Amino acid sequence: MAVFNDGMTETAVPESAVAETDVVIVGSGPAGASMALALSRLGVKNIMLTKYRWTANTPRAHITNQRAMEFFRELGIEDQVNADATPHHMIGDTVFCTSIAGEELGRVLTWGTRPNRHADYEAASPTLNCDIPQTYLEPILVKNAMREGTLGRFSSEYLSHEQDADGVTVRVLDRVSGTEYSIRAKYLYGADGARSKVAEEIGLTYEGAMDIAGSMNITFKADIAALVEHRPSVLYWVVQPGANVGGIGTGLVRMVRPWNEWLIVWGYDINEPAPEMNEEVAKDIVRNLLGMPDLDCEITGYSLWGVNEMYATTLQKGRVFCGGDAIHRHPPSNGLGSNTSVQDSYNLAWKLASVIKGHAGPKLLETYTPERAPVAKQIVLRANKSAREFADIFAALGFDKAKNVKEMVEGVRRRKDNSAEGLATRKALTRALELKDYEFNCHGIEMGQFYRSSAVVSDGSKKPKPQRDPELYYQASTVPGSPLPHAWVGDNVNKFSTLDLCPSSQFTLITGITGEKWATAAKKVAKKMGTPLETVIIGPGRQVTDLYFDWERLREIDEDGVILVRPDKIIAWRSTSMVADPEGALRNVLSKMLDKAV
Repeated sequence: MAVFNDGMTETAVPESAVAETDVVIVGSGPAGASMALALSRLGVKNIMLTKYRWTANTPRAHITNQRAMEFFRELGIEDQVNADATPHHMIGDTVFCTSIAGEELGRVLTWGTRPNRHADYEAASPTLNCDIPQTYLEPILVKNAMREGTLGRFSSEYLSHEQDADGVTVRVLDRVSGTEYSIRAKYLYGADGARSKVAEEIGLTYEGAMDIAGSMNITFKADIAALVEHRPSVLYWVVQPGANVGGIGTGLVRMVRPWNEWLIVWGYDINEPAPEMNEEVAKDIVRNLLGMPDLDCEITGYSLWGVNEMYATTLQKGRVFCGGDAIHRHPPSNGLGSNTSVQDSYNLAWKLASVIKGHAGPKLLETYTPERAPVAKQIVLRANKSAREFADIFAALGFDKAKNVKEMVEGVRRRKDNSAEGLATRKALTRALELKDYEFNCHGIEMGQFYRSSAVVSDGSKKPKPQRDPELYYQASTVPGSPLPHAWVGDNVNKFSTLDLCPSSQFTLITGITGEKWATAAKKVAKKMGTPLETVIIGPGRQVTDLYFDWERLREIDEDGVILVRPDKIIAWRSTSMVADPEGALRNVLSKMLDKAV
């Protein structure tokens, strides 16, 4: 007998029985749990499977960027995430040093905390980034998903699936009772990690390689507030002999909880036999990177892992989709992993809901690969490039030419010299640290996704030419395919982001006072097509007004024009001004996007 527990009742299901749902989700990590929460909020039945007995048992992902926070805001958990997170103002004083107690080589203000970058982050979104370890984030996602209706099945291992024209039959092992059972669903979502069994079974195509470098994680507890509290950050990078072998570019001491829970990342040569880990070995590495040979620390765990550089070029086969680490496998550089996983699910959830509810035809689901595969490629390449850019720091100190440890130590000392060689070392080190902006202040990569697919209808305009470096700087736009720009709107009592006006349960039209005909047209189209569609008119005396006149500057259309926003807050289409037949224009656009004739 298999037992289903919905949090309130337990139902025994005979081994021969087949449970039914709309979507089966394999994995309860950031991708899987986000999909479960999004679907449940949209009223789509789903069962989330994980072979583990509970959520993440190690901190893993942690930096949570603004795009992910916008998703959490939409789903009503932003406050819960912030309550368990280390806040924005405490995460940015990133330190480069020879050890935590040793010499400091320099600091880089990161994640938008530098004064001349902070305004970019404030202007881009209604919410700021933060640091929340995966051990804290996953329970929030899972709890809320199950509260909203997800049927969570722990200790339940995905075995296989078969799909046909009408659905997918998923075979599952109950690891508690040892029994097998089946679930019949309309769709299957594989969010089962970098060694995804679902992805393997459907034959997703990949580019790149796995296990290109060796790395290890060591978690430990030690109160070292006296050494770090005055320079608060989540990342302390240790540059010393051996730190450039394997790993993610150099040694890392990462704050998990300020200032007594930590995680160390240290590399090893993957072409040599893997190191044999035990508590004493782990303590030696901790003491070395902290520069505290007599430190009394508590080792809470250690593990070896491989650095990957691989991305999927196809994300779907029929009724089966994959997301998260199953489609983008890379080091933690840039903090892009869980954030991109969350956004994979946000992109697909509304599409699944639309098709399941009959609001769209099945071709809408074919837009998942063209929209998210380019993002997977971009972040995998960027993360690995960032890891490699640590080499410039080692080169600045002469490590690349040093013949032994003594010469490496001399390279660190040389930067203090009042000599031409010392000056050259200092300048080279400055340039190397400035380059790390592409890892730690890469706002354009985090926020600037741009989609091209049949779920985006062009108005004939092109993506605007970047005014600044497009990796470092996010440039808001309303060109179809862009994320909806954030601006504060409201009235004398309430204040909202433009993003808050566009819930994931509907399409939203945004226009101005002279564009009221769009609202009339939208009502008719929504009724004829059965498509959830609402209109927001921004202007004095209407639902909301442009509080700071920012929307007028950002909208890039006339007041009588219109912007059509998808449920995932991506701009689907726009008209720069009023047209002769607004109803016909809107109907044609939605029919094309949603694969639905009228």
